[in-house]
Amino acid sequence: MAEPKSNDNDKQGGEENPYAVDKLISQARQLAADYWRATGKPLPGISAEIAENDAARLLDLELVGDREAGYDAVGRGRRVQIKCRTIFDESKSGHRLGQLKLDKDWDSVVLVLMDDSYEPTEIYEAGRDVITATIDEAAASKRSKRGPLSIARFKAIGRLVWTREEGRLD
Repeated sequence: MAEPKSNDNDKQGGEENPYAVDKLISQARQLAADYWRATGKPLPGISAEIAENDAARLLDLELVGDREAGYDAVGRGRRVQIKCRTIFDESKSGHRLGQLKLDKDWDSVVLVLMDDSYEPTEIYEAGRDVITATIDEAAASKRSKRGPLSIARFKAIGRLVWTREEGRLD
């Protein structure tokens, strides 16, 4: 498995500083939310970073440095792709999961759902076998090019592993 991601900013005087990244993610979360409120548009690229750090913290995963391996984190003997979706308007449907790295080695996908403040609300996980079977079933769909799974479908095939109200569900 790939080595966990290391960040020199996480060290102070040679010692680990676990608060540096958490503080930066908190600031990024606030910036992204403020940007969305000011412009009505999401700040590109930031939700994935926030979600990866949230998933790692909340599910006890370690982020990896080599994303070319096809997964974003490791934990409990599994390699995990982390996907996210920020839901700005709950009344709108049709949200889709981003492209999955089907040609790479990974064991499961974690989906972090966030509210308009970029705070996680729920996290779902689905194994590779159920995901690939579901994608194969939908292969003829015209929408599969935009992302093979809707958020609703992922929630149906996955299992809820964390909620804001209850925390981690084992």
